Amino acid sequence: MGKVVLDVSVSLDGFSAGPNVRADEPMGDGGEALHAWMGWDGPGGEVDAAVRREVDAGVGAAVIGRRTFDLGLEPWGGTPWAGVPAFVVTHRRRDDLAGGNGGVFAFDGLEGAVRRAREAAGAKDTVVMGADVAGQALRAGLLDELYVHLVPLLLGAGTPFLGGERAGLVPVGGPLAGSVTHLRYRVA
Repeated sequence: MGKVVLDVSVSLDGFSAGPNVRADEPMGDGGEALHAWMGWDGPGGEVDAAVRREVDAGVGAAVIGRRTFDLGLEPWGGTPWAGVPAFVVTHRRRDDLAGGNGGVFAFDGLEGAVRRAREAAGAKDTVVMGADVAGQALRAGLLDELYVHLVPLLLGAGTPFLGGERAGLVPVGGPLAGSVTHLRYRVA
């Protein structure tokens, strides 16, 4: 069975989204710059592209927070990875929803969503998306690894990375330097 991993881009001052997250700015003011490295432009772009390909190739399912679902559905046009099921953590359950890209959204509580996602992913990884649900998963002991893409950007405010949760982390491999610094940790 694959791992449950948090894959997240974080500013140097510790934010995973900018301030004022809303429908027309789902990453908050200035937050979209956290994902600019995925464009693979400029120095180190080949490293960034290799990291992104490795993560994407390993995704078998996603677990996302309800707010991430609400804000991401329109820009994604379906599930975050085409054809890959996404399990939405929510207290407002509903019937499954087919995404426009071949994936299906299912709705459940945290433990049910992670369990179902791991089953759907098989040998591949389950990727967690969304600051709140990531903190909940870490607190519940459901996260195996963190993939952190440290972006040379100061947002000044926004959504704090893991919102003050505490955990011991063990480095997995060394840092990779592209246009951002890619780090991997196993949750101790």
